Amino acid sequence: MHHLIFAAPRTGAAALCVAACELVGGDRRQAMAAAAAVHLMHAAAYTHEHLPLMTTTEYRPEPEIEHKYGPNIELLIGDGLIPFGLDLLAGSFLDRTRNDPDRIVRVMVEITRAVGSQGTVDALYRKRGAIDGNYYDYQVMEYVCRKRDGELHGCGAACGAVLGGGAEEEVEKLRKFGVYAGIVRGLTAAADKKKNRGGDLEGNIEEMKELAMMELMELRGREIELISSHVFLAEPRLA
Repeated sequence: MHHLIFAAPRTGAAALCVAACELVGGDRRQAMAAAAAVHLMHAAAYTHEHLPLMTTTEYRPEPEIEHKYGPNIELLIGDGLIPFGLDLLAGSFLDRTRNDPDRIVRVMVEITRAVGSQGTVDALYRKRGAIDGNYYDYQVMEYVCRKRDGELHGCGAACGAVLGGGAEEEVEKLRKFGVYAGIVRGLTAAADKKKNRGGDLEGNIEEMKELAMMELMELRGREIELISSHVFLAEPRLA
């Protein structure tokens, strides 16, 4: 389990969860369990995507990882990461002085929605459906980046804001910021690898950055410098 958790590509979604919590006035300790759960969901999705079951070389997620176990074991471990993440969140109920149970339940809903059929699973399905080489057509790639990177980062930011006690308007602003920041990361990876076909990739990345910063600028009275680094300084994830 340890191997597969840390074999997944780096993502800024967990860090964004902590940063959003602090931005709205919370303590970072309030968001640690949620941040860990977000990363575990990311690792579970990557593990399932990366199972060595296909005979074709057309479709291989990157970066490749060392498969220390057979596909049957890796499948079971990936399945186990999802309830493990929810268990971490449920365990945070115990500290009533720091965590509100209603907020934790909402975070559970946010996370399962982001990685389910409307988010990560949808992205993986669309990507697998494009193994004939169409994945790098811009429309398909942008859709995958929005559903995979965008939804996960938006979820991380929203969860942090919820746990930090942010107002509903702040939660939604940070969710949108996270979605745009995640899309930037995904599209930047494609630009770095020069695998886009069609569409103004560089122009769309800049547009997403501007939209992300517009959401932050509307959070009046908040210190946004640190969290804005998730747009301008973040390492891109590999597509």
